Amino acid sequence: MPDQPDDELELTSPLVPLHVIARGRALPAEHEYEHTTLVTAHGSDPAAARALDPEARQVLELVANGFLSVAEVSGHTRLPLGIVRILLAQLEQAGLIVTRQPIPPAERIDRELLGAVLDGLRSKFGA
Repeated sequence: MPDQPDDELELTSPLVPLHVIARGRALPAEHEYEHTTLVTAHGSDPAAARALDPEARQVLELVANGFLSVAEVSGHTRLPLGIVRILLAQLEQAGLIVTRQPIPPAERIDRELLGAVLDGLRSKFGA
């Protein structure tokens, strides 16, 4: 019978097109997240969390216990970076997450270099 569904056909998440997960949304220009942008949950609004899509809820649960980079969120959820960025923009607009840029390499302190300088000063001036 042609009207009967095929018993072997099983709908699973890999068959869901990514534009369905993103609900056709594009990433807003002001929400361009780098791979290294750090994300964490902000506050807890149970009503807003219940209204989220399952993928957005999964992202929110991932970042609830601390900071994760956008690339780590993508890896844990097995979603492409573009989709993760759209979900993060949705969560940020709802006030459920906070993002911050990582410290630029030029502003990081190299403790080995400082230790070597301190050792050199001690050996030169005997402290």
